[in-house]
Amino acid sequence: MQQLLQQAQKMQQDLAVAQDELARTEVEGQAGGGLVKATVTGSGELRALVIDPKAVDPEDTETLADLVVAAVQAANENAQALQQQKLGPLAQGLGGGSGIPGLPF
Repeated sequence: MQQLLQQAQKMQQDLAVAQDELARTEVEGQAGGGLVKATVTGSGELRALVIDPKAVDPEDTETLADLVVAAVQAANENAQALQQQKLGPLAQGLGGGSGIPGLPF
């Protein structure tokens, strides 16, 4: 029983380290062939947004807004893939993630 508890504690520590690493890791998403780029952390926090001047048409701000949304969504999808890669095996070891807040799997 003691060994099982030690294993669980180790897995919790590993999970905390992985979550910390995710919070510091940045991933990018882009839209419009790279006209708009969004950078988010592995935990989904938006850190940067770069808009190429070619994407700016004062008479068509709706397209620019769509590109921004698409870039942020792409970045968040990349962050979720990173979360799955980093935390998936750890969450499965702790019972499939059912008791870990904030993990979607």
